[in-house]
Amino acid sequence: MNETYEKLKDRLARVRDLEFAAALVSWDEEVMMPEGGAQGRADQSATLGSLAHHFFVDEEVGALLEELAPYEKFQPYDSDEASIIRVTRREYEKEVRVPTSLVEEIEHAKSVAHHAWVKARKEDNFALFEPHLAKNVDLQRRWAACFGDSGNPYDRLLDRYEPGISYDEIARVFSGLKPRLVALVEKIVANADRVDDSMLRFPVSEDVQQAFSEEVTAKLGYDYNRGRLDVSAHPFTTHFWRGDVRITTRYMPDNFASALMSSVHEAGHGMYEQNTSESLYRTGLDDGTSMSVHESQSRYYENVLGRSRSFWRYYYPRLQEIASPHLNQVDLETFYRGLNRSQPSLIRVEADEVTYGLHIMLRFELENELINGKVQVSDLPREWNDRMEAYLGVRPPNDALGVMQDIHWSAGLFGYFPDYLLGSIFAVQLWNQLQKDIPDVEEQIERGEFAPILEWQRTHIHQYGSKLTFPELAERITGGPLQWEPYMDYLETKYSEIYGL
Repeated sequence: MNETYEKLKDRLARVRDLEFAAALVSWDEEVMMPEGGAQGRADQSATLGSLAHHFFVDEEVGALLEELAPYEKFQPYDSDEASIIRVTRREYEKEVRVPTSLVEEIEHAKSVAHHAWVKARKEDNFALFEPHLAKNVDLQRRWAACFGDSGNPYDRLLDRYEPGISYDEIARVFSGLKPRLVALVEKIVANADRVDDSMLRFPVSEDVQQAFSEEVTAKLGYDYNRGRLDVSAHPFTTHFWRGDVRITTRYMPDNFASALMSSVHEAGHGMYEQNTSESLYRTGLDDGTSMSVHESQSRYYENVLGRSRSFWRYYYPRLQEIASPHLNQVDLETFYRGLNRSQPSLIRVEADEVTYGLHIMLRFELENELINGKVQVSDLPREWNDRMEAYLGVRPPNDALGVMQDIHWSAGLFGYFPDYLLGSIFAVQLWNQLQKDIPDVEEQIERGEFAPILEWQRTHIHQYGSKLTFPELAERITGGPLQWEPYMDYLETKYSEIYGL
C-alpha cells in the first residue's frame, strides 16, 4: 500500500473524529441539553469545528494530495484510493480558501442563533431572532466571498450541499416544474371536498406512536442496534459513523400520521448512513454524496413508498389494531385517500407531496435574494407572508407559523432547502428504475417484504458514500441526468386518480 496514501488517510481520520465529535454535541444540544447549556455548547461547537477545519486545510494535506496525483491516475475511478484522493482534493481546494477564524465564528454564531430561534419561535417574536439571523446571513456572505467576487455568491453555498450544481441549473428545473405544479394545486383546490382526512384525527399516546414508528422503521430496514429514535423540536438525522446513526421525530397527540411519516422520512436518511461501505470509515467519504441524493432516500420512503396503496395494504390492518376503535369502520381506500389529502398549508414539514414543492421554491428564492442583498432580514416576515399567499393562497397569522418555522437558517444552513425538492424529483426517477429492475416490487411491498428495496438502494447508492456526485449517480442508475418530468407525471397520475380530476 502506498505510504503517502496511508498518511493522508491518517490525517483524514483525525479530521473525521473531530467532525463526529461536533455532530455528537450538536445532537445532544437538540435532544438532551438543558437550556442553561447554550453558551458552553456554542463555545464547544466552535472549538471542534475550527479544529477540524485547521487539521483539514493544513499544508501537509495539500502536499500529500499533490504527491498522490500520479498514484491516483493508475487507480480505478471507483476505487477507495482514487475516490478518497479525488474527493479530498475537491474539498481541500475549497476549504483552504476559508480562514479557520471564520469557521470558528460561524460555528459559534449558529449555536447561539439556534437557541435564540427556539425562544423567538416559542414566543412568536421575530425581533428576538432577527439580529442573530442577520449575523448568520453576514457570515454566509463572508464565507462565499472567500471564493472571489465573480458570479452568484449563492452558488458557493449551494456547492456545499450539491457540488457542481448552480443556482441557474436548479432554477431551470424549478421553472419547468412550477407551471404544471401550480395548475395541479389549483385543480385539487377546486375539488377539495372530494377527499376527507378527518378520520386521521384521533388521540394516540406518545408511547404508542413511538412504538409503532419504531416497528415500521425497523421493518423497512433501519437498524436499531446501530441507531435510535428520539424527540426533537425539528426532526433530523445525524451520525457518528455507520454504527451509530440517530434519528428524531416529534409527536402530536391527535395526529399519529405526522410522527410516523417524519420517522419514516428520517429512517430513509438513516439507512443511507448505516449502509455506506465500511472501508470508507473515517475518510470523509463515509457520508451521503449530496443532500439531494440524501433527500431522494428520505422522500422515497416517506412518500413514494410510505403513502402508497401497496404499503398500506400490508400495514393498515396493523394500524387498525393499534388505533382501535377509531379506524375500525374506515376502509383502506378511504384511509389511503385521507392520508394523501392535498391542500395548501402553512407548515413545510406537514405539507403534502403536491404543495411541498412550492414551499421549497419560496425558500430557494428568498435565500438567493438574501445572500445577494435583494431582500433584507428585516423584510423577511413580509416577503415570506406575501409569497405564501401568492404561491399557496394562505397567509401565516404569525411569524412562528411563517418565517420562523424552519430550523435551517438558525443553523446557518443556507443552500440546503432546494435539495428537498431535487431529492423528491430524483426519488421518482429511482422508483421508476427500481420497478424495471424488480418487476414484482409492488407485490413484495404488499407482503411486507422491504429488504429487496433496501438492498437495491444499498447496491446503487448507499455503499458509495461520497465517492460519486449526484450527476454521476443519476447517469449510472437511470441512464441520464435529473429530470423533473417523471416527478410531475407521478404527481398528476396519483392525485388525478385520488381526486377524480
